[in-house]
Amino acid sequence: MTPFDAHVFFEAYRLAVLNRDVEGLLALYDKDIQAFDVWEAWSLLGEGEWREMNRDWLGSLGSESVVVEFEEIRTFQGGDTAGASAFGTFKAVSEAGEILRSMQNRLTWVAARKDDGWKIVHQHTSVPIDSKTLKAILHR
Repeated sequence: MTPFDAHVFFEAYRLAVLNRDVEGLLALYDKDIQAFDVWEAWSLLGEGEWREMNRDWLGSLGSESVVVEFEEIRTFQGGDTAGASAFGTFKAVSEAGEILRSMQNRLTWVAARKDDGWKIVHQHTSVPIDSKTLKAILHR
């Protein structure tokens, strides 16, 4: 089986979000995904919770699109496990191409080699918190 190629996963993620393709996004993840997301829930466990969160997110966009860009991608692989980390920028873009708002976060993936190829088994996204105001820092 081929080695884990994080760049393929980052590009597939970017395209799925841009196209609001929930099933395409979910295809990157294992059915037993555990996600520590920035928004709302402390943890999302399993394909059902992950599908619902992504369906709600992408379905809430109205006429906006979300453009995702990844920087400083780092990867590792050891046998049947691999990982990647990056800084992600998420931009809400109007139909006219105007950036309406944006935020950045830190992303880490753990992937495992499965019978049907590499799948993300854990995703962790985060943002730092300002120690004085306790507010999220949404831009580097």
